[in-house]
Amino acid sequence: MAGSHISAINSRGVIAISRGERGIRPIDVERALEAARAIDIPHNREILHVIPRGFAVDGDDGVRDPVGMQAYRLEVEAHIVTGSTASIRNLIKSVQDAGIQIDALVLEPLASGEAVLTDIEREMGVVLVDIGGGTTDIAIFIEGSIWHAVVLPTGGEQITNDIAVGLRMPYNMAEATKIKYGHALSQSIIAEEMVKAELFGEDGQQQIPRQFLAEIIEARTEEIFELVLKEIKRSGYDGLLPAGVVLCGGTAQLPGIRDLARNVLNLPVRIGEPKNLRGLVDTLQSPAFATTVGLLEWGIKHDLPQPVQQSGNNYLKVPTWLKAFLPG
Repeated sequence: MAGSHISAINSRGVIAISRGERGIRPIDVERALEAARAIDIPHNREILHVIPRGFAVDGDDGVRDPVGMQAYRLEVEAHIVTGSTASIRNLIKSVQDAGIQIDALVLEPLASGEAVLTDIEREMGVVLVDIGGGTTDIAIFIEGSIWHAVVLPTGGEQITNDIAVGLRMPYNMAEATKIKYGHALSQSIIAEEMVKAELFGEDGQQQIPRQFLAEIIEARTEEIFELVLKEIKRSGYDGLLPAGVVLCGGTAQLPGIRDLARNVLNLPVRIGEPKNLRGLVDTLQSPAFATTVGLLEWGIKHDLPQPVQQSGNNYLKVPTWLKAFLPG
C-alpha cells in the first residue's frame, strides 16, 4: 500500500496488569497495542498498521520484548499508519476483481525493508527511500523498528515527464530513453556524447546531447532528494542515522543516483537489492523488485494463511514454491 494519502502518527497505550507477579503475557501486549490504537482519526481514514516502537514496564523505558517480565503496568509507544478509506477500498476492489484473494495490506516501505535492509542497519538507524513510479516512500528504522514513515507524491514518472517535455518527445519514448541512456549526474557525461531519439515534429531519429538528458534527470532527482532531506529533518531523527540511506525502487537503477543522493543528503548511501535469494537471482536481485520480494517475505514471516492455487488437477501451496527462492 502506497500513495500520498498515507500518513503516520505516534501514540502511547497504557494498561494495568492484573496479578503482575505472573508476568506479562502476549495477550497483554495485544491489549496495550489496542490501547495505543484507540485514537481519534477522521471518519474517511482507517488504520493500516500499529507498529510497536518500544515498551515501558512499571515506568522503566527501553524494553524491547516485555513478555514474561513481572509488572503491574505496561506501556507501549506505537507508530500508527493510516490511509484514505476510499483509496484502500478501491485497491482492494481492483485486486479482488482480478480474482486475487487478499490476506493483508502492507505499507510499501515496510515490505521493501523486509527485502533490502539488514538487521544491523535497522538497529543502528537507517532511512529507506523507495523511489517508485508515482511516489517516493520514506521509512526511518531505529532500534529495529519503524519510527517514521511518509509517502511523497513524486517519483520516476515525474522524471520521465520532464524528459518528454524538455526534449519534446512522446512519453513512452522518454521512458525508454531514460532507461537506456539516463544518468543522474550530468557532470559525468562527456559534452560531445550524443544519443538518438524520436522527437515530435521530426522525421526519424534525431541526435540529442546525452548531457542535456542527464541535466533534466539530475534536476528532478535532486529535487526528490531535497524533499527526502526535508522530511528526515522534520522527523527529528536526522542525528540518529549512522547507517545512512538505502535506495530501492525502479528509479534507484539510474546510474549516478547514489552519488547524487550522497551529495544532497550528506549521509552514507547504498543501493538496496533483495538479499539472500536462491534461484532466479539474475531476475529478482534488483532494487526494482524490493517491494515484490519483501511482500512475499512479509507474508511468510507473519505466517499469513496459505492459499491453495488450483491448476487443472494439480494443487500447489503458494508458499512452498516461494520458499525455494526466499531467504531462510
